Amino acid sequence: MKTLVIVVHPTIENSVVNQRWLQELSLYPEQFTIHNLHQAYPDGNIDVAKEQALVEAHDNVVLQFPMYWFNCPPLMKKWLDEVLTYGWAYGTGGVAFKGRKVALGVTAGINEPDFAPEGKWGYTLAQLLAPFEVTFNYIQAEGRQLFAFYGAEHGDAEPAYTERVGQSAVEYARFLLEL
Repeated sequence: MKTLVIVVHPTIENSVVNQRWLQELSLYPEQFTIHNLHQAYPDGNIDVAKEQALVEAHDNVVLQFPMYWFNCPPLMKKWLDEVLTYGWAYGTGGVAFKGRKVALGVTAGINEPDFAPEGKWGYTLAQLLAPFEVTFNYIQAEGRQLFAFYGAEHGDAEPAYTERVGQSAVEYARFLLEL
């Protein structure tokens, strides 16, 4: 069972956590296909047929991205809008995701306590990502829980940050291997 990891990070070269996650996943080439949308489509023009074929060639799909203004990066939204077509992902004959396991791997700059009903922003990360869960349900995918890394924007100030990032990478790979 191979998993397609669709990575959307406009400045992946500057990302400590996402790069470390991908480094860890690259240790399992038989289990994971890493597909970086910004590398594949630097002009933002998505090849829908190619993307649909990639999904069909894998048992599981993971969307990996950093939170941008409490949402996904624009290219992730564009991918959803263009690739999840009527007759393929939903609607009459749209069964491409039916029974396929999907998950989210998300990095957040903000610390976890701030993502709580009583926290600074008043919402959990899961609540903010609810549209993904609804989408997964709509396309009849088997939604899985979210894997998240919190506090990425303050990493330089955290003494054990490098160790925490490394541990999260190991846990992320384990999470995806157990889909």
